[in-house]
Amino acid sequence: MAERTSTGLLTMMLEPTPAVAMTLPAEVREKLAELELELSEGDITQKGYEKKRGKLLAPYIPQIQGVDPSLQIDNRIQASTQAVLPGSKHNKSRAANTRDERFRSDLHTEAVQAALAKYKERKMPMPSKRRSVLVQSSVEACTPPDTSSASEDEGSLRRQGRLATSTPYQGHGHPAVEHWFNRVIQGSSTSSSASSTSSHPGGRSVTTTNTTAHAALNANAAATALADLMAHTQLGVPVNSRVSSKIQQLLNTLKRPKRPPLREFFVDDFEELLDVQEPDPNQPKPEGQQMSPLEGEHHGVVNKWPPSLPAALQRWGTTQPKSSCLTALDNAGKPVYTLTYGKLWTRSQKLAYTLLNKLSTRNEPLLVPGDRVALVFPNNDPVMFMVAFYGCLLAELVPVPIEVPLTRKDAGSQQIGFLLGSCGVTLALTTDACQKGLPKAQTGEVATFKGWPRLLWFVTDGKHVVKPPKDWHPPIREASNDIAYIEYKTSKEGSTMGITVSHSAMLAHCHALTQACGYTEAETITNVLDFKREAGLWHGVLTSVMNRMHVISIPYSLMKVNPLSWIQKVHTYKARVAVVKSRDMHWSLLAQRDQRDISLSSLRMLIVADGANPWSISSCDAFLNVFQARGLRPEVICPCASSSEAMTVAIRRPPEMGVPPPGKAVLSMGGLSHSVIRVDTEEKLSVLTVQDVGQVMPGAVVCVVRVEGTPYLCQTDEVGEICVSSGSTGVAYYGLPGMTKNVFETIPVMSSGVPISDRPFTRTSLLGFVGPDSLVFVVGKMDGLMVVSGRRHNADDVVATALAVEPMKFVYRGR
Repeated sequence: MAERTSTGLLTMMLEPTPAVAMTLPAEVREKLAELELELSEGDITQKGYEKKRGKLLAPYIPQIQGVDPSLQIDNRIQASTQAVLPGSKHNKSRAANTRDERFRSDLHTEAVQAALAKYKERKMPMPSKRRSVLVQSSVEACTPPDTSSASEDEGSLRRQGRLATSTPYQGHGHPAVEHWFNRVIQGSSTSSSASSTSSHPGGRSVTTTNTTAHAALNANAAATALADLMAHTQLGVPVNSRVSSKIQQLLNTLKRPKRPPLREFFVDDFEELLDVQEPDPNQPKPEGQQMSPLEGEHHGVVNKWPPSLPAALQRWGTTQPKSSCLTALDNAGKPVYTLTYGKLWTRSQKLAYTLLNKLSTRNEPLLVPGDRVALVFPNNDPVMFMVAFYGCLLAELVPVPIEVPLTRKDAGSQQIGFLLGSCGVTLALTTDACQKGLPKAQTGEVATFKGWPRLLWFVTDGKHVVKPPKDWHPPIREASNDIAYIEYKTSKEGSTMGITVSHSAMLAHCHALTQACGYTEAETITNVLDFKREAGLWHGVLTSVMNRMHVISIPYSLMKVNPLSWIQKVHTYKARVAVVKSRDMHWSLLAQRDQRDISLSSLRMLIVADGANPWSISSCDAFLNVFQARGLRPEVICPCASSSEAMTVAIRRPPEMGVPPPGKAVLSMGGLSHSVIRVDTEEKLSVLTVQDVGQVMPGAVVCVVRVEGTPYLCQTDEVGEICVSSGSTGVAYYGLPGMTKNVFETIPVMSSGVPISDRPFTRTSLLGFVGPDSLVFVVGKMDGLMVVSGRRHNADDVVATALAVEPMKFVYRGR
């Protein structure tokens, strides 16, 4: 009896009976399967395996020491019913002839073992695609279809069989059962990648990748269902269709993955219903010759032209100190302060000296030449902005004009903060009134805005700046390639970038504008635009000082109250030039009936800064129709095209310069959607009427390249992106070398692939073409480009349509 307690007997005693194996908790069965896998892979020894297995099965195996093994095997059914739950004294043994007992008999597990043995012996080809099991017998009609199987599933079935019993099957199986089981095995997939393909209701094949654990669970459930069904059949018990449908539902659920593969989320269920747009063979195509680069006139020779902008300020501040430089208005339209060139020169000197010598941290100067400084000034205070801007230029600092932040968490100001951080800005200049309006922290200081770097705020009012010693003079140097200022730009995605402009480019741009617009000394100009950036800065702050002009700055807050204020100031100051946008002309039309005693006869040039927009022509025509009776001449209206990167690209010249008459183009919208120029008639509804934006700037070379891919030159009847090569454009995006190379260093090539020039070109993001008389036409912008079914549309066209169609009429198809 002592010999029977050897290792072999202990192993036999710890073998779970079929009933116990089928009623073990799920976690115990999973751990047993893991042990089997570790033993097969050699991760543990046989002794360690038996020890761990014994610990797992001990609570579920009855203690039958000293009993003959054959008797133990014969009596397992009765013993297992008494030891299903450890410690339970109230378990009642079931009758041996009940249906429950037949479910949990040795036949149950031994049938599975026999089928697996047959499966091991047969060498079947591996099918490439799963087949459904279609059998005609009544028994097979109620059986579940094949489950997802793979090499891992097969291993799981083997492990499940070993866990169930180690006793060989001695009886003979039913022929129909063996036939059905073989059909099931043949129908299963044996893909080693453990990927199963099931039919999808939409007709597509859905590929699901199961993990080893999922495969084992599927195999366990399938083996249980098959064994139950086989036990029913062999014992002559009719199969219950309700039970069969439950098994079918269970297997269908197991076949479906808990979560579809990632790419399933991006597949349209109705993709077969989508109509794939084929290229229209009849769509218009460009037929003209390859365009030639267009050159502007040469720079004129100007006597005694200042070598830099600070030098121009020094000249006028010392020789013409009482000449008016800038007049600021309040919200009622009354002059608040007139800044003279003498005051601008002295106040800028004081600020430059203070910034370089009176601001220090730990006995070291806070700023050194080349540092970037933020300029935070409201739109109704151009005087303080102008002093701060030229004060930075005299101190050789780099001004970065930005908008006043409204709240601590303003989304737009967060992007501005990112720009300031990338530029390394540590100091912000502002006015006393503006600083008081900024959000404050509990300490009383200006709050740190979300996304902004920590800044020191300095007020530039008179009491905070120091008069420099008599022996101190700001360095006045010739224009160089060093950065003069940084102008911010917001892209259509909402990100903010800083465009660097060098001293030489700033001077060249002032020179080009002076020549193109015919500016002369002491002219009066009315500026309605934002003086901190783009055309408002170029005309109202930079070029005006270069030519000692007098600027009347109209704040935006005044325009809201009185849209006619700029026209009134043109009449009052006999202004020769006005810089506006088409919206300002549109608003003035709504309020023009209130004023009858005004005249625009003094204007020689009405610059429309957004003349590149398609809707500007309607505002220009309507404005001319109303104010022509009040002295406005048709040839005075001068639209221009510009971008932050290339600055002024083209501008219509004033009439006294002997230029060709202005042009209009009536273009087919269908042709434009294919980037092709086709002239049409105004009688049709599907046309777009655009006006020219004048000639190319002096000293510049312009070409039109294709929008996508390699920048090949466009044909003469093809729309593309306008590119400019000039010494008066921006230099780079600050801190973004990759984007700088794509935009500021473009090399257009001819159809043969040869570059048209060794000079880099700057992309303007303007879409257009060159028309007759070398006039430039712009039909849209890259930021507003929309591609729908292979056809290009522009967001500006939507606005143009809304403005062109009367409210009570329909928006016609095709516009």
